[in-house]
Amino acid sequence: MRFLKSIMVIASIVFTISSSAQDINLFEQYNGRYDYIAIGNTLNPFENNLDFSFCFPLESSSATLNLSSSATIVSAYLYWAGSGTGDANVTLNGLPIDAEDIYTVDYTEPFSETLTYFSCYANITDMIISEGNISYELADLDITEALTNTPGYCSNRTNFAGWSIYIIYEDDSLPLNQLNLYQGLEIINRNNQEKTIVIDNLNVIDNEGAKIGFLAWEGDNSLNFGESLSINDNVLSNPPLNLSDNAFNGTNSFTNSNTFYNADLDVYNIQDNINIGDTNATIKLTTGDFDEFGVFRADLIIINNIVTVLNSQLPDATIALDNYVVNCGDRTIVIDFTVFNTNSTDSLPANTPIACYADGVNIGQTQTENEIPIGGSESGSITLMLPDSVDDIFLLTLSVDDDGTGNGIVTEINENNNIDDALVELLVVPPIQTLPDQIACNEGFNSGSFNLVELISEILITEEEIKFFESLEDLEANTNDIINPENFSNTSNPQTIYVRVNNPPCYEAYSFEVSVENCPPYVPQGFSPNDDGVNDWFNIQGLYDIFEQHELKIFNRYGTLIFEGDNDKKWYGLINRGLNNHGKLVPVGTYFYVLNPNDTNYQPVVGWVYVNY
Repeated sequence: MRFLKSIMVIASIVFTISSSAQDINLFEQYNGRYDYIAIGNTLNPFENNLDFSFCFPLESSSATLNLSSSATIVSAYLYWAGSGTGDANVTLNGLPIDAEDIYTVDYTEPFSETLTYFSCYANITDMIISEGNISYELADLDITEALTNTPGYCSNRTNFAGWSIYIIYEDDSLPLNQLNLYQGLEIINRNNQEKTIVIDNLNVIDNEGAKIGFLAWEGDNSLNFGESLSINDNVLSNPPLNLSDNAFNGTNSFTNSNTFYNADLDVYNIQDNINIGDTNATIKLTTGDFDEFGVFRADLIIINNIVTVLNSQLPDATIALDNYVVNCGDRTIVIDFTVFNTNSTDSLPANTPIACYADGVNIGQTQTENEIPIGGSESGSITLMLPDSVDDIFLLTLSVDDDGTGNGIVTEINENNNIDDALVELLVVPPIQTLPDQIACNEGFNSGSFNLVELISEILITEEEIKFFESLEDLEANTNDIINPENFSNTSNPQTIYVRVNNPPCYEAYSFEVSVENCPPYVPQGFSPNDDGVNDWFNIQGLYDIFEQHELKIFNRYGTLIFEGDNDKKWYGLINRGLNNHGKLVPVGTYFYVLNPNDTNYQPVVGWVYVNY
């Protein structure tokens, strides 16, 4: 059973199959405290095989519904049938009813015209719930054209019309039953004297009170030659209404009427004809034999629907794949699901297994936690890591009551509605795109300042969120992004920066390198070493901790070396070379320097500086 992200389950109805097929097939199934009743009437004034006085049917006929006050109507269907290719529009108590489908069958005698017969149905649940126990009159079933233009209907005495209403109801006083409604249109006659119909989707838990009902058309009480109705090779009868050799004789088991001319609305007890554990039953109809004069005679019988009511106490597990979550570049999938026990007559036990498949390969297993009551549900979640063998696009299938090998451990009402699936596409991150490298001046110890936001805004034009990371792992996990990208200082030289740009449902990834280089130092033309806290030393900007191997020499105006410094030794105007005055301040005046950066990219620099106090 397939469900989408959100689901509404109607507890009474398991499934409905809309079909225009002729074969009798399962139309609806109900599980719970359900039963049915049927009413209807013929439009033939007499049995057409005995009375040759009429050809055209009555304009209308009626029947009265008498349903118990404790019963709650669940569904109601109107069926009408007759000779011809079909009348899709009738009225019921003056209200127009349009057919939801038309079934037809043909009967052809050798060297004669083909005679077609039809049956229509319509859902009239709302009307029956609204009107309740009243008399219902069907009218405007018009087969005049068929009877007029095809004389064979009347001459062959297969001119008929009739109708029936099936009402499925719920009543707390009933046992837990499974009610199956099968419908279509199949025929037996002198040319095809036997019909076998296999009805399936049965679950016989207890055969006590089991019953089967039929709606058939064109049966004649006077034609009982070779006629039989059997289930599992057991001939059915309920005398005196329906004899074993004349099941289709114009009767109504619900009213014990034998004047339901050329139609049959019958119910049989099959408690002794079906076995516990059966999942299907074989219905066989026969007609045709020789009369006392040696003349072969056969009744024409058209089966419209079959109803079975069987005691059933079973759960029915279904599952809905509510949601799944996949993340960019991640082969983990989080699956949310709900297990239902809606179409059921017993609780679904705890620990019912649930299997998860990707393209038919089992990728994980879980189970229900609690017993799920009739009509109940339980939600759960499972996180799975997809193996590399699973493609980026795959069919995800959840299967309840599945041990991972396709086998179940719980006997259910319906074993064929246990899965839900969805086509999943993993969010694959595109390859990392490389952006131009960025260079800044060394501000010390091979580190510089970078405005990453400004750099990227000059390259990428986007209104989506942008984050910066110092590792690919952090980018993929979307954690530990750079807190202040407008003022970033590199920690290695060079250093790779990773950029994550939001691009729903995934993201784009970029990388570039930041590096620093030694820029030309700036030499001031003077300083005042007077300990006032301002300009107290010969501060050559862009030199210290940048050109870490530099050498600085200071000479007085006579060319005498008075100071030698390096990266750890700055000149505060003190003398550290020569024979005298070590540690003393130099007098006011102009001094000359020789700066050797000891960098292959830079030559020594010579200049002057003025010292003043």
